[in-house]
Amino acid sequence: MRLPLYGVLCCLSLLIAPISVVAQEAAAVMDPPSADAEGVIDMDAVVVAGVQPGPGLWKVRHGDHLLYILGTQSPLPKNMTWRSDDVTQVLQLTDEVLGSPNVTVDADVGFFGRLTLLPSALKASKNPDGQKLQDVLPADVYARWSVLKRRYMGRDGGVEKKRPVIAAYQLYIEALSDTGLREGGVIGPVIDAALKQRKMKRTPTSLKIKLDDPRSALADFRNETLKPEDLACFSKTLDVIESDLPQVAARANAWAVGDWPALRSGARQDWQQACASAWFNTETARKRGISDIEVRMQKHWMEIAEGSLRKNRITFATLPVWQLVKPDGYLAALQAKGYEVEAPE
Repeated sequence: MRLPLYGVLCCLSLLIAPISVVAQEAAAVMDPPSADAEGVIDMDAVVVAGVQPGPGLWKVRHGDHLLYILGTQSPLPKNMTWRSDDVTQVLQLTDEVLGSPNVTVDADVGFFGRLTLLPSALKASKNPDGQKLQDVLPADVYARWSVLKRRYMGRDGGVEKKRPVIAAYQLYIEALSDTGLREGGVIGPVIDAALKQRKMKRTPTSLKIKLDDPRSALADFRNETLKPEDLACFSKTLDVIESDLPQVAARANAWAVGDWPALRSGARQDWQQACASAWFNTETARKRGISDIEVRMQKHWMEIAEGSLRKNRITFATLPVWQLVKPDGYLAALQAKGYEVEAPE
């Protein structure tokens, strides 16, 4: 059985895909935010809706062979419908479609083994020793959480028992929804429909990690207490919800309308890196050799992509925007190997 990495650790798979956040001013698409009496910023973000084209495609050339890359973004406007003629045309001609880079864990436990792991996994998603967020967080941080939780989640008592990184992500998802955004459900269905029509499947590019004893991993993870990385992730996520959601919406809008200059100018934010550290810089991960994940993911993807470029006349792939355009990202690595890279028009 193949499970997402966080699914093995805590049966939630909440943070397996990084969330891109804009790092620019967005005055052209929204009014300036204003703070309410509790210090929470009101978002008057104008989120686009209806049929939208999305961004253009990057092209990577190897002789007369082409790799088309769609830069993906999450979250996106929840009331938009994506219709990209360029992508549809390429998918009708492509010889191979590469899946997005991610991590999977091979755990040979079978279906019934997975069921027996579920209770332990649910326990691993909660704080050790029955503690609540109020017990593990500094008082000032918990006060900020309480204001935002009341605003976006109401009286949800169960979340108070969750580990901070999980609770913060659940709050973030609720805040996105209130802003008119959502994770997933926009790009995938369009590509899936085109693949189904051609009776094609994606070529997986997942970095596989073998987990010999998932029960032992869950037991170790349940005993891990709050560490500095957890607190950094939690606090920075609150920062985003309190003041940066207009910029998140602006980035989502930029993807929807195909505004590449605005889209590519936003770098990945430190709060995401903090949350990645909270997950991977654990004793549970270190004991099992789960380290240098981003570097290994990129290397693995590059090997598959280069093989496809040599083999196929046309290949199609999806990569998160931030992985595409960062200085040491996937496009930079392809250019360093001598491939010709062409930006979207």
